[in-house]
Amino acid sequence: MRTPAEMIVGLVLCPCGLLLTLTGTLAPSWRQVSLVPDQPMDVVWEQGIWDICRERQSTHDRLCGQADGLGYFEQVPVRVAQGLMPSSLVVTLVGLVVAALGVRCWQPEPRHLVAGVAGLVLLLSGLMSLVPSSWYTQELWALPAPPGSTLTVGYSLVLSYLGSCLEILGGLALALSFHHCCKERRAPKLPPTPVTETGLSSSRAYSNPWDVLEDEKDGQRWRRSPPCDSDL
Repeated sequence: MRTPAEMIVGLVLCPCGLLLTLTGTLAPSWRQVSLVPDQPMDVVWEQGIWDICRERQSTHDRLCGQADGLGYFEQVPVRVAQGLMPSSLVVTLVGLVVAALGVRCWQPEPRHLVAGVAGLVLLLSGLMSLVPSSWYTQELWALPAPPGSTLTVGYSLVLSYLGSCLEILGGLALALSFHHCCKERRAPKLPPTPVTETGLSSSRAYSNPWDVLEDEKDGQRWRRSPPCDSDL
């Protein structure tokens, strides 16, 4: 049996979402702070959920591990992102393992129920990464920053958004496998066709091959025998 299209879509989108979410979680660029007072014009501060980096764009000198003097990491959206983003990665890995067991490309028949459960797990993982990304975006300009600086969205936040959406779409695609389970349960089971007695009798009529040979010999003798006077 060919692998259903929804399973293929789910197995393609979810690993891509996992890769994007992993990059967004580790890269320290959820927010960029530029035009900081008392700093050179080309200095940009990149803030993530784990680290703060300082980059000078003219020389491309980058220095991470900057001190958090404004209490950025103590804010609730950042703390929530630190908890939910790694949890989402773990749940995504579990969902992909379950999906691989359900699709079973190396077997003739996939397990639709297992694939549907994997879709729900992956849908949950996408929501777990989408919630902190959305909350951080909403509070982007409310988080502490040097006064008079310019705040912009970093690429890590965009990647987290894209990864969450891909995981949600892949989970929904795999969840469509429940439809096949319902169809299999609702399909009526056909009873076995009974064997007619005429078929049995016809199959038993010449069960012995010697009977067929004897009948053929009798027919040939009848054709070769000359007609009798009584027949004329």
